[in-house]
Amino acid sequence: MNRLILPLVVVMAFGANGALADESAPQCGTNTGEAATGEPIKVGGIHGNAAPGDFSSSTDSAAAYFSCVNANGGIHGRPIEYLVENDQWNPELAGQAASKLLVDEAVVAMVGNGSFLEMAVNAGTYKDADMMVMASACAVSECFESSNIVSTNQGPLGSNVGVIQYMQEELGVQSVACISLAIPNVGTWSCDAVAGYMENNGGSAQSVLLNPAAPDVNSAMLEAIATGADTMLINLPAGLATAVLKAAEEQDLRDAYKWGAPTTLYDLSVPAALGEYWDGHIYVNAELAPFTDGGDDNQNWIKVMDGFANDDDPRDTFSQSGYLSAKFFVETLLKMDANDVGDREKVNNAITAINGYASDLMCGPYYVGEADFHYPNHAGHVVLIKDGSFDVVRDCFEYNSAYFDPHAEIEKQLGLR
Repeated sequence: MNRLILPLVVVMAFGANGALADESAPQCGTNTGEAATGEPIKVGGIHGNAAPGDFSSSTDSAAAYFSCVNANGGIHGRPIEYLVENDQWNPELAGQAASKLLVDEAVVAMVGNGSFLEMAVNAGTYKDADMMVMASACAVSECFESSNIVSTNQGPLGSNVGVIQYMQEELGVQSVACISLAIPNVGTWSCDAVAGYMENNGGSAQSVLLNPAAPDVNSAMLEAIATGADTMLINLPAGLATAVLKAAEEQDLRDAYKWGAPTTLYDLSVPAALGEYWDGHIYVNAELAPFTDGGDDNQNWIKVMDGFANDDDPRDTFSQSGYLSAKFFVETLLKMDANDVGDREKVNNAITAINGYASDLMCGPYYVGEADFHYPNHAGHVVLIKDGSFDVVRDCFEYNSAYFDPHAEIEKQLGLR
């Protein structure tokens, strides 16, 4: 476990008289420019980092934001001690991580979680502990269909439906091969939603599922070709998706199909990794604001990462999402009485009461509330890999899937629609 009181790197945002001293400095918490020195507030986070993918950018980003907050007054003068566990995509380790953080460390909240399986293993644990987890890189159905987990990211279901909706509306996609991992609550769950969308719009989709323990990308491409689809949807972590696309390049398949991917490919390192062959041919969903967006939160995320994260920490959607979950968490605690921020029950009641938080990173409002499911982020953007970067081809739009109808009803009840 990474156990630390986050480094108190002081970046002066305001002078002693309250005037802005450095406009390039990130804005965090109360922006006092003074390090928090009180009793630490323990907060936990769990990510998955092992084959077949690395989701640690969510907790890396949350750690960077908390470090910035600690350098700027903390939470009513108290620093955040952020304790991070890696489940290594191992169910036993995922359960142990939650137990260590909730029981042994007695954290008051869980923020920034990102994993293929951690939420599936621990959803019941969080419910029993009355812990509302502010996740950031959810990939399993249990994360979005749980009473005690809410995420700022969309997961593979929304992300894949979003890019296929764009491609069906703009490019005339008729049939989709959804290449994913053979994990029922990840690949099957999200590919089935794509199939549902396509069927409702006069098309079809079939799943091509890889063994996550030993993915054979060449066999996957052959199976996808055999479906007769006109579109390849690469519903995989970035590293594995890149391997599939490299296999397709070796067979010179680019122009035979349309190509799409969820937000896992929206990573600044991806265009260079794929090379010129794929330039202008892959449409990617962006669950949060495009990296080039000039919004305050988007720009502040970059400043926080530049000032408080490691140089090699990814700048991707999950990083944006970790920043946003941490920011919403801090905003919630700063509204609480100073005597209550170390009380788990009161902290989690305050998180549950979140309603209508806004950020330029998200297309709609962020909310929690008491429900058996949570999915506040179900509108996004589509970008095209182009000229070594990403071109925005469609800004904020709602995903047209029956899956989100119950969420729309909750949003009406909360006064958000």
